[in-house]
Amino acid sequence: MSSSPILVPATPYDEAKEKGHFSRFDPGTRTLKAGFRLDKHFRPLPVDIVFDKDVAVELRDGTTLYVDVFRPAGSAKVPVIMAWSPYGKSRGAIPSVTGTRKRLGIDNAALSGLMKWEGPDPAYWVEHGYAVCNPDARGACESEGDVQFFGEQEGRDAHDVVEWLAAQDWCSGKVGMSGNSYLAISQWFTAAEQPPHLAAIAPWEGMSDIYRDNTRQGGIPDPAIAQQLMKLNFIGRNRMEDGATATERYPLMNDYWRTKIPRFDRITVPAYVVASYTNTIHTPGTFRAWRSIASPDKWLRIHNSMEWPDYYAPDSLADLKKFFDHYLKGQENGWQDTPRVRYSLLDLHGHDVTNRPAAQFPPDGVEYVHYHLDASASTLDEKPPAAEAKTVYDSTSSHGQATFTTVFHQDTEIVGYPKANLWVEADGADDMDLFVFLQKLDTHGRHLEVLNVHTRSPLIHLATRKGASVLKYKAAPGRLRVSMRHLDPDLSTEDVPVHSFDRIEKLTPGQIVPVEIPLFPLGLLMRAGEQLRLVVAGRNLIGGAMPVAGNLKPDNHGRHIIHTGPEHDSFLRLPVQR
Repeated sequence: MSSSPILVPATPYDEAKEKGHFSRFDPGTRTLKAGFRLDKHFRPLPVDIVFDKDVAVELRDGTTLYVDVFRPAGSAKVPVIMAWSPYGKSRGAIPSVTGTRKRLGIDNAALSGLMKWEGPDPAYWVEHGYAVCNPDARGACESEGDVQFFGEQEGRDAHDVVEWLAAQDWCSGKVGMSGNSYLAISQWFTAAEQPPHLAAIAPWEGMSDIYRDNTRQGGIPDPAIAQQLMKLNFIGRNRMEDGATATERYPLMNDYWRTKIPRFDRITVPAYVVASYTNTIHTPGTFRAWRSIASPDKWLRIHNSMEWPDYYAPDSLADLKKFFDHYLKGQENGWQDTPRVRYSLLDLHGHDVTNRPAAQFPPDGVEYVHYHLDASASTLDEKPPAAEAKTVYDSTSSHGQATFTTVFHQDTEIVGYPKANLWVEADGADDMDLFVFLQKLDTHGRHLEVLNVHTRSPLIHLATRKGASVLKYKAAPGRLRVSMRHLDPDLSTEDVPVHSFDRIEKLTPGQIVPVEIPLFPLGLLMRAGEQLRLVVAGRNLIGGAMPVAGNLKPDNHGRHIIHTGPEHDSFLRLPVQR
């Protein structure tokens, strides 16, 4: 079977529709004077900024991309921070983006509006002696070629732009990369190409295995994000890669999907990685990349909110500036003394712990404890049940699920990589789509949820009731199509099982099989009397990731049976620090 990219016409790029202040193709250099204000939503520029607009950059294969560069006035050579994505380099201030930031509680008045969506604000960085480069990636807007769906091609393209930037007469020869989401994902692939002048990267939450993190997480097809990117974000004159169709056409791991996994062993550049426990798109991939990259100088910060507000928060900017000042400017500013890991603990009552230092993740002192499922009592307990039991639910019912609960009798921290080991059986089907959720309950047994953004927007509250899970933390989730339960022996560890997704092993009537399901990394504070509940269901209870992305549709039939007991020891493995 072919594993070639599937190309379809790109979403048309319409300058008038985009309504960006600088969306019109208009090559040339101009100076934006201190005090210049994009419009009433944004702050005035603190310094003069030289703006090189729509500069042509030729790649190694002859394709021409167009980039915008914002740099300090004067003759001093400065390092540059590149923000790579195909979203359109002038779309950071279009009304839809400005409105989204406002609804999420991000203060547009603290920004200049010159940044691309999810990228660094040139006003801040130019003021502090950096240039910012916003490329339109291959195929985007006026750039030549076809829009890519992540992967190695973008890494090669970005390599060439890094080297072009380093050769400019205004550049010191040091290039860094910054940004979140797509702008983080592109950093893994660029760093793996090892451009000589790439001095540091700062990925702020981003997938690192498109198959496992997004399009077929747990082996279950979920094209919603790919469809949204194609409809709203991949804009250009030519064609774009159709990741949604690829999700259906290529159900197993193949060469196509492997090109969308960065070569972690080749990522050796200093890296400041930012992650969270709550991002249903990016969390597993960010932690995977941090664990896997070969960089001897790498740092991890796990925050307690959502990536967009965290990226522009004053403390985050100061921290990132200190990192770049060290690696792009050579300043001896104490960055090397920064703890290699700083993690948060979610309280879900408004009393989170943040920036706790550690040498590694999970931190020292964590003990992995088995909480055994008992179907006869619907409980989790450190003591295994004495007798065999099973619980059964209708996999097609909106109420079909199995629950298992434990009470914590002393204050406990759960921090690390949880997983569920289950013995399961399908009644009336030859496969099972399993969804697992680890929920915190208060002392009265009420399920605790919390918004990841500070907002009073009724639209956000409405959207997160049944979906928009990237904006509300409801549980640590995991999922698996049971026919794809085979583990990859080279990638799996005791802490984090990794499925190979290279074969399909259907179930036979009466067959009971063990499955290992990794849950999202977790940092959770449990107070005495609070409860933890494991839910196993036939549907995704937390809904689609984005407000406009629908929930996936599992392929379930018949009844699901969860077995517990001495011969079928189903358990939840938790990283516990008492």
